Amino acid sequence: MSAPVMDTCHVSCCANRTPNVVSWGRGGLIAFGTCNSVALYNPQFTACAVCSGHSGPVCAVDAVSLSSSHLLVASASSDSTVKLWTCTSGTAECLQTVSFGSGFMMDVSLVLLPGSRVPVLACGGDDSRVHLYVQLSGQFQRLLTLTGHEDWVRCVEWATKDGELWLASCSQDCLIRVWRLFAKTVAEPDHQTDAVIRMKENIFQVSGDEFAVSLETVLAGHENWVYGIHWQPPCVKGDSVEQPLKLLSASMDKTMILWGPEEDSGVWVELVRVGEVGGNTLGFYGCQMSPDGSMILAHAFHGALHLWHCDRNQITWHEISRPQIHGFDMQCLTMVGRFQFVSGADEKVLRVFKAPRNFVENLANISCTSLEKLLGCNDIADLPEGASTPALGLSNKAVFQGDLASQNPQQDSKDFNSMSDQYKESYFHPVKLTEPPTEDDLLQNTLWPEVQKLYGHGFEMFCLASDSAKTVVASACKASKPEHAAILLWSTSSWKQLQSLPCHSLTITQMAFSPNGRLLLAVSRDRTWSLWRRGNPDSDTETSFSLYANTSKDTAVHTRIIWSCDWSSDSKYFVTSSRDKKVIIWGPGVGECEGVSVTPCSSVLDVGDSATAVSICPFLCSDQSQSHTLVVKRLRWRPRPGRAGHGEQEGNEEQDWVQLASAGADHAVKIFNIKISAL
Repeated sequence: MSAPVMDTCHVSCCANRTPNVVSWGRGGLIAFGTCNSVALYNPQFTACAVCSGHSGPVCAVDAVSLSSSHLLVASASSDSTVKLWTCTSGTAECLQTVSFGSGFMMDVSLVLLPGSRVPVLACGGDDSRVHLYVQLSGQFQRLLTLTGHEDWVRCVEWATKDGELWLASCSQDCLIRVWRLFAKTVAEPDHQTDAVIRMKENIFQVSGDEFAVSLETVLAGHENWVYGIHWQPPCVKGDSVEQPLKLLSASMDKTMILWGPEEDSGVWVELVRVGEVGGNTLGFYGCQMSPDGSMILAHAFHGALHLWHCDRNQITWHEISRPQIHGFDMQCLTMVGRFQFVSGADEKVLRVFKAPRNFVENLANISCTSLEKLLGCNDIADLPEGASTPALGLSNKAVFQGDLASQNPQQDSKDFNSMSDQYKESYFHPVKLTEPPTEDDLLQNTLWPEVQKLYGHGFEMFCLASDSAKTVVASACKASKPEHAAILLWSTSSWKQLQSLPCHSLTITQMAFSPNGRLLLAVSRDRTWSLWRRGNPDSDTETSFSLYANTSKDTAVHTRIIWSCDWSSDSKYFVTSSRDKKVIIWGPGVGECEGVSVTPCSSVLDVGDSATAVSICPFLCSDQSQSHTLVVKRLRWRPRPGRAGHGEQEGNEEQDWVQLASAGADHAVKIFNIKISAL
């Protein structure tokens, strides 16, 4: 087998903010809904049938296999119905529609009665009840309604053990109920030698056999709505399949609890509790457990997947800081060194952020890297400890050691003497991390101080770029007139405005400095590009840029908006991509004299659809692609060879690899490893 050319080493996307959106299959795949896609850890996924018929959004689905080629599917929708489907040979047929009038079923679960193989359907609804249906003569008929919950039933799930069925249900009443369905045996004697508390049994018959349903236990441990429950999957031991009686629950109180009966008494108790403590985040919408039971997973309000596991043998990617939480949609960002960046949003001001001491120290701990290697010749002594955001503000304020020392808890009990006393800041608290931060730490303790605001643009920010030496930042805003479409240049040492570069008539959509820092390229909504040259890059003084080359309405090759651009590593060529489906490489014209001539130097590449992002690999390799499900908005190659996190000890082997990052409108960020030697 030949060596792999490219593999996806990381995909960053979040689960949709809705219950019943995550599932962990027995084959080991975790599937979850993200934007309009289904994300899998192993993306070998094809649809075998489409069930179409609901008139409203589908909120829950479950299935049970009747044979090797016959699948029974149940789906619940906001159209107040539950539909039953049969799927065979790639086709789906609606078997039955169960209507609930004006009510809604929040979840459904299917199972087969042990011995008889008759399908049983459980539905949990907004009437605080669990409805049980059994298929008789080809149609599902309601047999029982289980009462006890006092609020919406959010999730139901079956488990099979030793010829009995166990049904778990959870509700917004913060409680979990476990029910047992079993076959009735011969009549038991009327008298008992010991006093035994017996729960009420609901009796029903199926095909001549008598069954009973009784409440096994009520689990109280969560302090908020319980959105999700999940039984530990069955496991194979020898020649038999065993179902562990362990139930996982997830709640909006930001915890997951693993429940199970004690071996001696049989009383259900809390075995394990994990989650987040404190903070201002909302909790979990659902939970799943790995097939072998060694890992548990929850998906949260903010879309994050929270995974608890025992084995850490592989290199993984993690969010280690959330430096800015903005009141406007973010539009653009450029790094100015390893620990400083400039960002722009749907506002007229640019903001400059610099990493605090606590982040740098934690990054060193988490990545097992020395501070000296991270900082180079920079000193950490003058950095603030962290940052906090005022209660009524949007600007992150630096927090120094003196500020931390002045926070006296006893002062909170005194009378308020000023407005600032009444509306105190959410103060930063330094944390020492040796592993990636939790969601709460990311939200509260990883802000970066805002060190500068840059004013000068008349409309909302749209794009940013910085040169390779990190001395100049170029910015542009939304524009419908030439006077607003100018590029502004800023000094990163003084943060003063250096120059205004007018040329375009509409919004500049992207800019890129050449790798040698001598040229600045800009592409625009007006279908043209402009190229600016630095006057004297070797001078110690701040130099100016002048127009070097550009296209106009008469000479433009692109016929629609130019969305993106990038440079070759030798600074000789650049590429543009446009809504007209064209990707063009530009370079010096042949036979140019003193006049500047920049012309297409390759055939026009027609990509078949709007080309919204483009990036040239800084190393010699052929084109590669990997699909997002929506528009790709940005591409960026790692500026050095090798795979991040693999270290330098592997020597020349790492020089065979490069990494490409992409960001799309499908809310996903992907990182690809590409092996040059295999191309």
